[in-house]
Amino acid sequence: MKVSRSKSQSPLTLPERMRWRPALALLPVVFAASFAMAQAGADKSASDTRRSGYQDMGAALQKMQDDDTANPGMLYVQLGEQLWAKPAGAASKACADCHSVADMKGVAARYPAIPENSDRPIDLEGRIQLCRASHQQAERLAPESRDLLSLAAFVARQSRGLPIAPPDDARLAPFRSEGEAIYRRRQGQLNLSCAICHDDNAGKKLAGVTIPQAHPTGYPIYRLEWQALGSLKRRLRNCLVGIRAEAYPYEAVDYVALEVFLMGRAKGMPFEAPGVRP
Repeated sequence: MKVSRSKSQSPLTLPERMRWRPALALLPVVFAASFAMAQAGADKSASDTRRSGYQDMGAALQKMQDDDTANPGMLYVQLGEQLWAKPAGAASKACADCHSVADMKGVAARYPAIPENSDRPIDLEGRIQLCRASHQQAERLAPESRDLLSLAAFVARQSRGLPIAPPDDARLAPFRSEGEAIYRRRQGQLNLSCAICHDDNAGKKLAGVTIPQAHPTGYPIYRLEWQALGSLKRRLRNCLVGIRAEAYPYEAVDYVALEVFLMGRAKGMPFEAPGVRP
């Protein structure tokens, strides 16, 4: 059995010191590398000042979102799970006949995306509608309908905790630019833009509520104001009405272009659907 050297023992012999020298020589290198990595991580964290709307909420609402037994959005997720397995349309096919639930991991965090044989992006709800029409041969679901939101919430739930990861598709560039232009353009009788509220005044109070940075990390989202689940499109329409501008039709590509820009702006942030907001 090897006995450790006590304080009373003689110093290390020359051969022993020679044996330890290579390891000791590496210590400064290891320390420098560790320090550099830690500093890089700290710098990255310090430079990323983005905040989810979740971080602007009080503790009670955060707990409501975190607890699946208290999050009202989970009622829609449960209904979506039932619809996922239910045959629909003339083809009498269910979503589950083509996709496993595991296949849906990360999907919501990648939308909007351009589907096959198309030249324009669609959002997650649009993808569901496309599948219903082309594979299930079923009628489109009404915008903001319970069934459409429930299916979207069920799919989105599978990406909770994953980083938002917009597709690396060059075809999205013009739509991203269009979305940014809409985001920065003054509109309505109040002559306001999205950027004036969510960039210039984020963190300040409006009617007692913190103005968020408008990162779409939790959609579809349950808003206490609505007492219901709603899509990002519904929230964008609310904003347009709030600045006394005319809301675009539900099928307008403007909403999808805005979402392409917003998801790119939130790239890397954790996806948290179904979120809860005031």
